[in-house]
Amino acid sequence: MNNQIAAVGFYQHLPISNPNSLQDITVTTPTMKAHDLLVQVNAVSVNPVDTGVRGGGSAQRLKHPKVLGWDAVGQVQAVGKEVTLFQPGDRVWYAGDFQRSGSNTQLQAVDERIVGTAPQNLSDEQAAAVPLVGLTAYESLFEKFSLQKNDKILIINGSGGVGSMAIQLAKLAGLTVIATASKPQSVAWVQDLGADFIIDHHQDLVSQMRALGFRYVDKILNLNNLDAHWSEIAELIKPDGQVVATTENHQLIDLQKLTKKRVTFSWEWMYSKSYYQLPSMMTQHDILSKLAKLYETKLLIPINKISYSPINATNLRQAHHDIESGRMVGKVILAGWKR
Repeated sequence: MNNQIAAVGFYQHLPISNPNSLQDITVTTPTMKAHDLLVQVNAVSVNPVDTGVRGGGSAQRLKHPKVLGWDAVGQVQAVGKEVTLFQPGDRVWYAGDFQRSGSNTQLQAVDERIVGTAPQNLSDEQAAAVPLVGLTAYESLFEKFSLQKNDKILIINGSGGVGSMAIQLAKLAGLTVIATASKPQSVAWVQDLGADFIIDHHQDLVSQMRALGFRYVDKILNLNNLDAHWSEIAELIKPDGQVVATTENHQLIDLQKLTKKRVTFSWEWMYSKSYYQLPSMMTQHDILSKLAKLYETKLLIPINKISYSPINATNLRQAHHDIESGRMVGKVILAGWKR
């Protein structure tokens, strides 16, 4: 096996308009740990975390290139000595580990406990769109919330990647879903996903909810600007309700707004289990297996919307630009390496 492989990475945290913000590079084939799979990456997707990591930090030149990418689908090429879940040749999907080198490389080492078998009925492009947002949506709904059938849930930013999965999973769980979307194509997409009601997160959420006849909702999943929506969230959540957020705040949030209602607030960060090497890491393998079955039984629809080929710096820069535009619906995918 050739020890040098193609990848896309960067040496400086730069704006995406700078051609050096992402570069075609070569890296060494990763060293495998005992629970690792060595995966030949066939397709990846780009998430807001990619643009955030690339654009954040000092512009000082790094000693070693940083390779991004937290979604992939590919074929297992080799397995570590303690691997029990997979074997070479298996087609897998995963979202990876925040502390390890990313998926924008021909070969990636990833812990088997956060990997699932990719759905047989999805193409590489379709499958690569799902892991990170699927895990985030699933953990938010079924680990952070205590759901009851017929609960009313408000999903703020329903047309993005996590929202696209959360709406579908919430409907399968029997919830009434109110989702936000602001542009005609976003509204159409959220309707296709099955949302029962749609409101605009660029307008006052409280007045729109009241116009629909909702005083309170049982659950709120915030996938948008937490600072902008915090007061609305505090007003709309019911007493003893639950709020989960995936987006960081940039100002202090006033938790006292939830005091009288005795509301529970939680963060969801999909990487926590692998970041802290928690015993619950294996649940991500289980969740990806459940999502695969839902796709294979056609209970979920694909969420890939934009595709580029091959995986290279030029196309990844365009994908990052798409994300940073704030106009994305669904997910952006890159597939194939130019040999």
